[in-house]
Amino acid sequence: MLRVRLALVVAISLCFVFVLGLTLYWGSHKIALYSSRSQAAYEAFDRYQQLYREAYRYFKQRMDLLLVDQQGTVADVEMSRQRLHDAIERLRKAAATGLDSANDIEAWQNRQSELDSIARLSASLEAGMHRFDEVDRLRHEGRREAALLLLSEVLEEDIDRTFDPLIDSAISRERERALVARERLMGLVGLSRWISVSTALISVVFSLAAGAMLFRSIRRPIEALMRGTDEIAAGNLLYRIAIDSRDEFGYLAKHFNQMAQELEIQRRKLGEAHAALEHKVAERTLELNRLNGELQRLDHARRQFFADISHELRTPITVIRGEAEVTLRGRNKEAEEYKESLQRILDLSLQLGKLVNDLLFLARAETAHLQFEWEMLDFVELVVNAAEDIRVLAQDKSIEVTLNVADTPVWVRGDKQRLRQVVFILGDNAVRYSDAGSRIRIDLEADGAEAVLRVNDRGIGIPAHDLELIFDRYYRSTNARRSSDDGTGLGLPVAKAIVTAHGGRISAHSSEGHGTTFAVTLPQLTLNESDTDVGADVDVCQDYARESPA
Repeated sequence: MLRVRLALVVAISLCFVFVLGLTLYWGSHKIALYSSRSQAAYEAFDRYQQLYREAYRYFKQRMDLLLVDQQGTVADVEMSRQRLHDAIERLRKAAATGLDSANDIEAWQNRQSELDSIARLSASLEAGMHRFDEVDRLRHEGRREAALLLLSEVLEEDIDRTFDPLIDSAISRERERALVARERLMGLVGLSRWISVSTALISVVFSLAAGAMLFRSIRRPIEALMRGTDEIAAGNLLYRIAIDSRDEFGYLAKHFNQMAQELEIQRRKLGEAHAALEHKVAERTLELNRLNGELQRLDHARRQFFADISHELRTPITVIRGEAEVTLRGRNKEAEEYKESLQRILDLSLQLGKLVNDLLFLARAETAHLQFEWEMLDFVELVVNAAEDIRVLAQDKSIEVTLNVADTPVWVRGDKQRLRQVVFILGDNAVRYSDAGSRIRIDLEADGAEAVLRVNDRGIGIPAHDLELIFDRYYRSTNARRSSDDGTGLGLPVAKAIVTAHGGRISAHSSEGHGTTFAVTLPQLTLNESDTDVGADVDVCQDYARESPA
């Protein structure tokens, strides 16, 4: 598989990198070691040179003191002695430090031999200093020839035969150590260079070989995949990519083929859906034609309605005209006769005015030109006042009107007169279509964020097939037409238009022969805490809520 081959190539490449890094680390460590040794050898060489110079300076000053008898050089001799001791001590400390930090046998042996050499040098110098002191004692005793003879022995035995060979051997040893370290360092640099170049060449050869192998293994599958994608992109969804290997390319080819198959299925389904859509469009076209015919029928019905409403308006106008003509015709009549005629004319005029006002209100509702006087009002107070008017209407039929309202104010935002008109319309219908001696119940409650008004009667009820139509203009249910002839079918549409304009809703539930319940739901206002302090002051609440109509 491709991932296995790639992993193998990466692993071998990492091995090359690891070997090269390890080689470089080992080489740098050895280079640092031999550089440190070379530096230590040169430093030791300098210290031995310094010791050599200090020793001969001391020897020369002691000889000058003995041979020339210069008393002024005693202080210089003591100072030279101290410098000589310091030089030996520096050699001893450096050798001891090197012994502690030695990390291999060779370095430890070199430091140990150096300490031995320093010990012999120190012993030789101590012996020479002691014999110089003996020479100085003989000189002070006046035994000059014995002092010169002993001085000659010191120069020959302690310096020429003992100290000089020791210091020359130490200097030669340190010089040789420095040369050996330098030679090893140069050899190690050459070896590291050869290893680095060899590893780099092997890495290059391997990279080229691995790249060529991977290229040959992926070229054909990639070309096959590219041809397949071109064919599928061109719309040839029946094309299949022929790669049978079990590697990643075979996996991709398999899924490309499955994708092409799924696309072919989707394209077939899309064609079927397109055909179904065309069929539905044809059906909808027929439906639109049918609806267009229905609209034409409704337009005809509206023209017929206007003809009917013209007749409705013509009738009271004709009666008013007839009443006036009869009253004015003939001899002078009594004032009571004129008063009766004028009263009939007034009743007909009120009926005509109500009809015209309802038509005008509905026309304005349709054109969104309704004018309202918005304010915050107590719906409880409004319903209580409207219920008194409904009781007056119900007295003629001995109908009992019961009222059940909330104990606290229910604040709504609306037009007081229009909402009163809604309550009166529902109450008037309840009285009009209830039997004598029955009962009407009016309930008002606050249901969460809404105020709900219900007007329930026990009258003739509304058939189920008429419930969805009673809020249509001029529509009167079958029971309503049988019960009363003086209705216009405009009351409930007017009530619905008012409630809708107030952001509420109106509904009806009825059981034929058992009565009807109308429900009006309006949004209830909630005052802020700062406003509740003055909630009892209605004028303040009205100032808070009043705004201009849109």
